[in-house]
Amino acid sequence: MNFKDTLKTSLWGLKANKVRSFLTILGITIGITAIILISSLGGNTEKIIVGELSGLGADTLVIRPGKEPSGPTEFIELLFSDSLKERELAEILNKDKVPSLVSASPEILVPGSVSYRNETFKPLILGFSAEFMSDVLDLEISDGRVFDEREIKNKSSVAIIGSRVKEELFGEESAIGKNIQIKNRKFRVVGVYAPRGQVVFFDVDELVLVPYTTAQTYLTGIKYFSQIVARAESPELVDRAMFEITQTLRELHNIDDPEKDDFSVQTQQGAVSQITNIVSAFTVFLSFVVAIALIVGGIGIMNVMLVSVTERTKEVGLRKALGATKDNILMQFLMEAVLLTSIGGAFGVIFGEILSFGASFAIAKFLGTTGLSVSFPLYAAFLGIGTAVVVGLVFGIYPARKASQKSPMDALRYE
Repeated sequence: MNFKDTLKTSLWGLKANKVRSFLTILGITIGITAIILISSLGGNTEKIIVGELSGLGADTLVIRPGKEPSGPTEFIELLFSDSLKERELAEILNKDKVPSLVSASPEILVPGSVSYRNETFKPLILGFSAEFMSDVLDLEISDGRVFDEREIKNKSSVAIIGSRVKEELFGEESAIGKNIQIKNRKFRVVGVYAPRGQVVFFDVDELVLVPYTTAQTYLTGIKYFSQIVARAESPELVDRAMFEITQTLRELHNIDDPEKDDFSVQTQQGAVSQITNIVSAFTVFLSFVVAIALIVGGIGIMNVMLVSVTERTKEVGLRKALGATKDNILMQFLMEAVLLTSIGGAFGVIFGEILSFGASFAIAKFLGTTGLSVSFPLYAAFLGIGTAVVVGLVFGIYPARKASQKSPMDALRYE
């Protein structure tokens, strides 16, 4: 009995129980779809996030308060860390201590909304240096100007607003020179950013930027910074600047053991690597969870094939009486199991590709990214089909072997 005859016989066996075959294929399809979705989604999510981080520029460093978190507890502690203050900023900007650095600006995150007359809008309110932000993110002013270092030093109540903030609060009216209110304090609008959209996880069009000194003194009342963003002289000097900042802060905080650092310095490449590791670990974890579901599906296939073997006992006996060998019977039932899982795997790859595109699109919308780059890795298709075939082989071998070992006389007498 050649391969072609075995294939025809296996297909006939599947057609004889269409509903059972369909439900078995459906179970495998769902499992393979999940594997494909997770593999593809992990890669696409990583691309989206890395694309956002690249907006900072290769010469940018971020100094954050608290030790770099390795778990949920340390992340919560990071939110309340106050290890970065004015003295840390002064030391970082000291050319004798950190000669590789060009400039730096603290960041203060201000919760709340802004209002003008009867209009209210909830934007992202940041205390920062306008000149520094314009340089780092290459932002343009469509109307007015940026506030300068003198206004930061004087804690002036001035603000630059995004294009949507201007539209929501002022409509067609000019915003320059008008006063908006943030937490019961009036800020004079000195500039409006040109429409830009999403940049590094925030929307410039929905931004309200005020001097960080003003944000600290009048809006938050805190003496420490959320983080400090710095620029090295060139991308090639980023690692040196990172080392110099680390050594300077350790000396300032009297830290001898790196394990006791109360700050972390991260480059763009470091952030990309961290994100890549997190996404990869999460993808592997979810893949193991889905693998368990596939094992359950495989057990279901084994059960279905055992029932099929029992129901077709007379068929096995008749075929053996006509000259079929044990190998012929084993190959027939094993091929039926592999066909079930392979068909399910093929459909799983197709559905997985469709769903991964939709899920990646949803993630891009959630993050507010303007560009969507969705790719379907070829290895994921081979992984899906290969996994399906392996499941069919592993969980089909026992029922097929049981069928091949039936005695022709006993099988023919079976009722």
